[in-house]
Amino acid sequence: MTPPGPAMERLVVVSGPSGAGKGTVVQGLLALRDDVWLSVSATTRPARMGEQHGRDYLFVSAAEFMGMRDRGELLEWAEVFGNYYGTPRAPVETALADGYLVICELDVQGATAVKRAAPEAVLVFIEPPSLDDLSLRLRGRGTEDPQSLSRRLLASYDEVKNKGLYDHIVVNESVGKAVGELFRIMDQLKPQKGLL
Repeated sequence: MTPPGPAMERLVVVSGPSGAGKGTVVQGLLALRDDVWLSVSATTRPARMGEQHGRDYLFVSAAEFMGMRDRGELLEWAEVFGNYYGTPRAPVETALADGYLVICELDVQGATAVKRAAPEAVLVFIEPPSLDDLSLRLRGRGTEDPQSLSRRLLASYDEVKNKGLYDHIVVNESVGKAVGELFRIMDQLKPQKGLL
């Protein structure tokens, strides 16, 4: 069951192309606020080196994921590069009911699905200063083979084209500045039950 409107007004979806630094910006915000809860997505992709189940993602089998989907346990879900990703509904609803501001880090497809399901949700797009800068960041990671890098770059360009769907756009020229902008956006949303 979806929480009533006011609770979903405290649901913030943060998106941005791969390499834009959205994860770093969100982690910077979490270090400053104890009234914000970060949703952990479920995925069928294998864990990468250093990733932990329950912290980075909920790593599940395709059968487990489809079961969650079929039982309506996902707020949104999508197939991306041959793997499934989705946001478990119950933990988000529990955090909202407990008065937290909730952040979901999702791609454009996921953000659009959340906005359809909960029009009151706030969408924030994190983008790099330029597409050239984005390309340099992705190449600098050294985690992608050339074909995968090319696919991610094309997907990133498509995501940037959709930034007009978002309520707020934050340009990540410097992490500190971007964290400050996201902090101000979150300040406009009122946590409940005296969490501050």
